[in-house]
Amino acid sequence: MPKTIIIAGPCVIENYDMLMKSAEYLKKLCQDFDFDFIFKASFDKANRTSIKSFRGPGLDEGLKLLAQVKQQLNVKICTDIHENSQANPTSEVADILQIPAFLCRQTDLLLAAASTGKIVNVKKGQFLSANELQNVIAKLKSKDLEQNKIMLTERGNSFGYQNLVVDFRNILIMKSFGVKVLFDATHAVQRPAAMGDKSGGDSQFVPYLAKCGIVCGADGLFLETHQNPSEALSDGANMLDFDQIQVLLRQIKALEELNL
Repeated sequence: MPKTIIIAGPCVIENYDMLMKSAEYLKKLCQDFDFDFIFKASFDKANRTSIKSFRGPGLDEGLKLLAQVKQQLNVKICTDIHENSQANPTSEVADILQIPAFLCRQTDLLLAAASTGKIVNVKKGQFLSANELQNVIAKLKSKDLEQNKIMLTERGNSFGYQNLVVDFRNILIMKSFGVKVLFDATHAVQRPAAMGDKSGGDSQFVPYLAKCGIVCGADGLFLETHQNPSEALSDGANMLDFDQIQVLLRQIKALEELNL
């Protein structure tokens, strides 16, 4: 039976110490529960609500920091790309190139990511039905990206009113396309721009949605975590702290062992 995939880490790279501490903790946790761990952090958050919001250290410095984490801890790396030009340099460090939800239909970005030959994880846009992801898969395959290197991530749908709703049928629909499907339990509880100049969230619901995702057949979870979410520079309201993610992963392991 394939191991449950856990892509986890802080939303954005804040500094080296925070990055390393998060990666060390999550690696040990996933080793204890025998999960397939990929560390995630963004070098740039290009779609922040406010022009004043922290975006990260940028491509060059961010990739240097992620490379240090990868080399020192021997972990796989996932990070977002927002522009075609970022695909090749990012592929030199990252094992998985992630396409943000708002950019999931950007043809040239998808083609640039696929051309690297790396695994590409596409976040399903909040504005798309699950079936529309077949077109995304076709774009990636047009650059000869192998089926087993395509991943899709469900993260809810937006109907306005600063809220997201998860239709768990989407996981089953996307799995029928023959690719790995993850469930993003932390962004699924996000409340876009709910705090005026930044997004809010309902992190208390993350464990419930995460368990539902696994029961519905997701191959793994995408989870953002921070040692102190209230001090996080991005997405703190929908993150789990270290103690919370430990409890959740223990519960996910128990569900996995039920072999539902």
